[in-house]
Order: sequence, then structure tokens, then C-alpha cells
Amino acid sequence: MRTRLLAILIVLMAGVLLALGFPLAASMAAAEQQRVVVDRIDDTARFASLAQYVTIRPPASSPTTAEARQQNERLAMLRDELERYHELYGIRAGVFYRDGTAMAAAPGHWRVPADGEGAGAFAEALVGRRSHDPAQVWPWERGRLAIASPVVRDGDVVAVVLTDSPTGPMRSRILRDWLPLAAGEAAAMLVAVAVAVRLTGWVLAPVRVLDRAAHDIATGRMASRVAASSGPPELRRLARSFNEMADHVENALEQQRAFVADASHQLRNPLAALLLRIDLLALELPEGNEEIASVRAEGKHLARVLDDLLGLALAEHARADPRLTDVAGLAAERVAAWRPVADREGVSLRVAGNGAVTGWADPVALSSALDAVVDNALKFTPEGESVTVAVASGGDRATIEVADRGPGLTEDELGRIGDRFWRSGRHQNVSGSGLGLSICRALLAAGGAGISFAPNEPHGLRVVISLPRNAPDEE
Repeated sequence: MRTRLLAILIVLMAGVLLALGFPLAASMAAAEQQRVVVDRIDDTARFASLAQYVTIRPPASSPTTAEARQQNERLAMLRDELERYHELYGIRAGVFYRDGTAMAAAPGHWRVPADGEGAGAFAEALVGRRSHDPAQVWPWERGRLAIASPVVRDGDVVAVVLTDSPTGPMRSRILRDWLPLAAGEAAAMLVAVAVAVRLTGWVLAPVRVLDRAAHDIATGRMASRVAASSGPPELRRLARSFNEMADHVENALEQQRAFVADASHQLRNPLAALLLRIDLLALELPEGNEEIASVRAEGKHLARVLDDLLGLALAEHARADPRLTDVAGLAAERVAAWRPVADREGVSLRVAGNGAVTGWADPVALSSALDAVVDNALKFTPEGESVTVAVASGGDRATIEVADRGPGLTEDELGRIGDRFWRSGRHQNVSGSGLGLSICRALLAAGGAGISFAPNEPHGLRVVISLPRNAPDEE
């Protein structure tokens, strides 16, 4: 989300800077070209004033008349001016009669172009207008700048002064003018990026805090709250609303746990008294009465359910005390404790894997969870099969894998395992309350550990308990 928001802000800011920079650059280029155009118009006006007095062609039959000599002198002076202008500035210039023939031109072979900017400027001057708005020449274009002015005598256009300028120097000046603008745009973009980063951090800081708090609550740390003191007003209101919601959820869960714990505790005494009366009643009935045996079995099952309910309430309410634990040693200890039960059931129970694995967990909670998993594995593993407890480590997690060779579970059943009071329909004849794995999950979640289930090949169930190898504050 941070990356997407930052990209949006940078694109918007870059768009604003470009929207301001491009028109300014175009304006600078237009101003530079206009300066050149005005300069060329002044030059063509000066040449037009010189050519105004030599526009009458000398008669071929009387080349030695005084008027012809005077015009020849003026024509020679005009040609000298044009040649010096061409030599000094490298600009082609000429004065052309209306039919396009040259009165004077520098260089001498230059004539009115047949097409392009020069032809257009010449045609515009023939109708008495000076060139004032030629097409813009950009730095990446290699065009030339044609400017024309009419030579007017007695109110009529008798000739046209035409200049054809190279645009290299002008394009270089435009580029030099653009360099500070580009540097300013780059600096403004860097400032915009820095502002966008700070703004994004300011906007998303409450979102990150809210995400961490939501994750903490989802993993059982119900005391997590959000400090609604930074960020936009809308996010501060959201943080306060989240805290209120978390308070209500915590209160509801606390009331639920208290009810389950109180109900299971209060029912144990009447149930114990009822079982005692059943035992006393059984003394007065014939030995082996099936009804009494069935009632006694149901009463004991109900007692186990109440004990598990109380254990689940305590597990969800208890605070974990994670510490660095010898996971391999604890697993070996619990396997040794359950081996007599496995021997009685005719099941092989063994430890495998790495013998030196440590992790951060509550030893009591981990032992209880491992007991519940091993107990389940021994219940459902038939005689002659094996149960393996393997300890391993990889990355930042340590794992304890309990694999049995029992009937296993289907894919749909794997999705429901661990739900409260859920038991597979194929295993209803096996003793249990359906709360063991729920208690196991609650105990592990309090300490930052987890439990997962998967099929074991070729048949059976694999239960994997994973726990962090680093301290919670370092993780």
C-alpha cells in the first residue's frame, strides 16, 4: 500500500511540475526566437530602405546616363552591404524583384526558394506584410529562419528583402536557457519525492499500527490497542473506533470464558454427587447390571467434558511465559512418559530427528499440547503400527512433528480438525470430548506457536507444532 500511494503522489507531483515546466520552456523558446525575428526584421527594414532608391532597373539603351550611374552606385553599395552582412553573420540575404529575379544577393548565386519557409515569407512580403510570426524552431530541429520585408515605392511593393538565417546559435541559446529550468525541475522533483515520502509515512503510520494491533488481537493478544495520536483526523477516529471495538470484543470474550469456567466448575460438584449416588445405587442392584454401567459411563464422559471445558477456558485466559526451551529434550521427555501407554496398546512410539533443537515457548503449555497430540495419535493408531515424534529446525522456526499410522482423515475432515467438540463420524466409538486439540491450539497460540495438520503417507495423520526460535521481542 505504501508503494502504491507513494507512486500515485509522485506521479501527481511530476504531472504538476511538467504542466508548469513545459509551458515555461515553450515560452522561453518563443521569446528567444522572437528576439531573433525582431533583429532580422530590423535588418531587412534597413536593406529595404537602401533598395528603395535602386528599384528602377537602368535602361539598357542608355547605361551612361546620370540616373543610371547613380542607381549603379546605390546598387553597388547595397551589394557591398549584403556581402559584408553575409560574411559577418553567415546569413544569406538578398533583394529580389517581384518576379523573383535578384537585384542584389549574398552569396551571389542565392535565389528565392521555390518552396518552404523562404517561399512563404517572400509571398507574404509581396502583399505588403512583414514576416512577424514564423513557425517555432525547436532545439532538436535543423530548420532555418526566413524573414522578408517589402520594398515600397510610391505605395507599391516593387521588391522584397529576404533573409535566410541558420538557427544553430538560436537553438544553442534556447538549450542554455533550458538548463537552469531543467535543474530547477529536477530539484523540485526531488523535494516533491521527499515530501511524498514523508506524507505517505504520516498517512500510513496509523494504518501500520492498526494492522499490528489487529494481528495481535487475531493471535490472542487481546490487550493490544492503537494510540490515536498521529495521522489524519479520519485515521485517528478509526483508531479510536478500533480501540472501542477491541474493548467490547475483549469484554465479550472475557464474559464467555468466565461463563464457561464458572459453569464447568459449578457443574462438577453436582455431577460428582450424582456419580456417587449412582455408585451407591449400584450396590443394591444385581452385579453386572447393564443400565447402571451405561449410566456410570455417561456420567464419567460428562465429567471429562466438564474438565476439558474448564481446561479450555483456563488455556484461553492464561498468559504465556515464553522462554528459551530445549525442544528436543522436552519431546524426548514426553515420549518417555507416554511409552508405557504405547506399550500397553501395542504401538511403537519413538523419537527421531535433530537431538539439539531450541526454541522460545512456554514449557508447560508446550508439554500439555504435545501430550494432547501424542494421546490422540496413540488412540487412533492400531496395534502393531508406529507413532514417530520428529524434532527439526529450519530458518526462524523449530518444529515437532507427530506422525501416526492410523486411519487418518479426509480432506474435508482436515479442514475441521481442531474445532470445538468436533469429532469425525468414523471415530465416535473412541473416548474423548472433542476439545483436546482446541485446548492444544489455545495453549500454543498464547506463546506465539502454531499447529497444523496434514495426511501422512501412505496412511495416517501428521501433526506439526511450530514455534519461534527467536525471542518474541527480537522477532
